[in-house]
Amino acid sequence: MPVSEKLQRAWDEAKNSIASQDSPDKALGVLRSAAWENCENDVQRAKTLSFAADLYIIKANADPSSRRTNLKQAYKNYSNALKLDPKSKETLRERGKLISIMDQEGISTGSTFQVLDNGSPTPMGLVVMLVVCLLLLSSVKVLADFLNDEEVTSGSQATMQISYVPDGMDESSRTTATIVIDLYAAQAPDHVENFIDHSVNDNYKSTIFHRIIDGFMIQGGDFETGTGSGGYAYNWYGYCNGNAQSSSSDCDRTSWTVGDEANNGLVHEPGVISMAKTSSPNTGGSQFFIVPEDSTPSHLDGQHTVFGKVSSGLSSVTAISDVETGDNDRPIYEVRLLSIDIS
Repeated sequence: MPVSEKLQRAWDEAKNSIASQDSPDKALGVLRSAAWENCENDVQRAKTLSFAADLYIIKANADPSSRRTNLKQAYKNYSNALKLDPKSKETLRERGKLISIMDQEGISTGSTFQVLDNGSPTPMGLVVMLVVCLLLLSSVKVLADFLNDEEVTSGSQATMQISYVPDGMDESSRTTATIVIDLYAAQAPDHVENFIDHSVNDNYKSTIFHRIIDGFMIQGGDFETGTGSGGYAYNWYGYCNGNAQSSSSDCDRTSWTVGDEANNGLVHEPGVISMAKTSSPNTGGSQFFIVPEDSTPSHLDGQHTVFGKVSSGLSSVTAISDVETGDNDRPIYEVRLLSIDIS
């Protein structure tokens, strides 16, 4: 779709500010108003958010006292841009660079929100106040993606369609279950992002639940081999097979892993979805498991990251956990993950 003249002018002003490393606040104001109002699709919104991230990095470099806050804002905008346009290689690359910088400086990519600094409004606080006023005047949401990293993912749901053969039946009795999972972006932002990105890019489509243990869990997500030995993180999170690295350049993508977010206050209770990994820290990739009604594997608390919970269809998860299995806890009849829709 062609870019409107107003949107192109706003982007050009942002580009000029980025190139000159000057006037980032003015350029951000243009992006929040002229650019955002004239975006006509998600790709254009994603590009606008990426420009905003670039400008926050300029602000971070210019003002050491607010560097941490501005780098976090840059991370939020890159992440939100990838929710809207997950195939943008440039945004993936720039966010990877930013994560490396934040790791080196000990800055968490988790969500923070500072409105006041020593009793005075911060730049973010002023923006928040502006948005509150706008929302009171209009039902049209314009600026949210610049302000809150949970806008795209908070309240997100994953709807799974799973095909299986109930215990004691044969292939002629195959049925399909619908399972809805609420995703907890606030408590596990990287894991939710990783899961959503794999889902919207169809990596999980037509995969299988390769390991099922009655009274414990059902495990899937190995889109490479279907055996439990494959899968990797969709984005670069600063870990290569669990080892922290400053850059992804020396790590093959198939070795990308997600850093643990297991100490987020969420426990392994019936219905939760959690990240599968090895016994070593920070080794989650794409595999996950869901806990049925008759299981409470508390020994996994603090080790594996819980990032969501079933809100509909938990009885189906339990029924799937009861299916007949053979060697290596592999179902006799394939349990197929037909699709995942994110809403």
